[in-house]
Amino acid sequence: MTSPTESKEITSVHKQPNTPKHSKENIRITFNMAWPSIVESFFVAFAGLVDSLMVSSLGSYAVAAVGLTTQPKFIGLSLFFALNVAISALVARRRGEERPAEANRILSTAVVFIIAAAVILSILFVTLASPIIRLCGSTPETHDSAVAYFKIIMGGMIFNCIQMGINSAQRGAGNTKITMRTNVTSNTVNIIFNYLLIGGHFGFPALGIHGAALATVLGTVVACIMSILSILKPDGFISIPYIMKNRVFPASRSFVNLVKVGYSVFFEQLLMRIGFMMTAIMAAKQGTDAMAAHQVGMNIMGLSFSFGDGLQAAAVALIGRSLGAGDEKLAKEYGSICRMFGGMISVCLAVLYFVGAGTLMRLFFEEEHIVTIGVSIMRVIIFVVAFQISQVVYMGCLRGAGDTFYTAVASTISVTFIRTAGSYLGGYVFGLGIVGIWLGVLADQISRFLFASTRFKKGKWTQIKI
Repeated sequence: MTSPTESKEITSVHKQPNTPKHSKENIRITFNMAWPSIVESFFVAFAGLVDSLMVSSLGSYAVAAVGLTTQPKFIGLSLFFALNVAISALVARRRGEERPAEANRILSTAVVFIIAAAVILSILFVTLASPIIRLCGSTPETHDSAVAYFKIIMGGMIFNCIQMGINSAQRGAGNTKITMRTNVTSNTVNIIFNYLLIGGHFGFPALGIHGAALATVLGTVVACIMSILSILKPDGFISIPYIMKNRVFPASRSFVNLVKVGYSVFFEQLLMRIGFMMTAIMAAKQGTDAMAAHQVGMNIMGLSFSFGDGLQAAAVALIGRSLGAGDEKLAKEYGSICRMFGGMISVCLAVLYFVGAGTLMRLFFEEEHIVTIGVSIMRVIIFVVAFQISQVVYMGCLRGAGDTFYTAVASTISVTFIRTAGSYLGGYVFGLGIVGIWLGVLADQISRFLFASTRFKKGKWTQIKI
């Protein structure tokens, strides 16, 4: 937890006379807050990539089958992603206002809602697994495997949802190292049990794609336990002992605040995921091999997203705290510093993807024609990453300030309409196949970057009260 001295430091550095645009001290503070979140997000994305790598040993059909479950899984988690944004933003704001009781009330209210909602949605998605996967474009070759994987993942979603909620509160409080340790450990567990259960090693049964799903759930169980343990410390800003001692129980006003911040994010997430799913359906219609290459491309793009996601987590905490303390100028500076870091990372990743495209794809596929498809996708991803990290950071800054209605509208226009239309035009009207579909992905990233950067630079988001 950030000390009172550090907290005071955070809100006062820029007030010194003759301070440059980005003071060294504020850059240091941002870096110290950001790097654990970046490591955490990167490791989550890396674990997904390793999942695909290990599953690829079963054949391209298995990679495609897992890929079919990605977007319906995220649709099921949309409510919780929205709630996470609201939790982080509100806890960060209450941290800046020095109101620990209200911050803990936000968490207790959120956890009760998460448990109830996760149980209901888990039952619903497991029951409807087969028609959902069929809607996503499954073939006879991929359908049964995808359904089996989806049922296991969604059956264990409650552990994932609880840990995400608690970790969001910890990020809002500035405790990014705690969430890093949680997710790095859980994803390490996931990778280890992938090895043990997919192919059967050290006496464990060879469960194939079922083993991959079980490994993922085991990882979330570990994450859930660790996140709960992190709030058992009596001296933490987010603390179960504090909640019990001060009788800080769930309250309707806290739920209303969560809804106010989160409702637009929920609709944003839902409509975005529908847009993502439309793209995935179009990719699936290109055939099993193209879908397999597409899934690996999405996993690789997830690695670049992880850097933006880590930076935006830091931005939410720092911006929320600064605005809570009434320091709008500092909030803008932290957002700008995060964007600067993101730009540097984008250049490095673009070079890496350009040089290593073929090598990356050959890690997953022996078939040269699938590698060729994958390399053509990587050529588009090089341009995607140039806009992706920046837009994620800008969007995170706006959400952290409570400007969620604007981000919802911007993301819906970009993902649901521009991406879908661009993918259809590129893939089918212009006959570019899977590459054309990815040009639609690029159009979406450019659109979100333009929306978010314009809004950020105008600065009106600093005036929002939450």
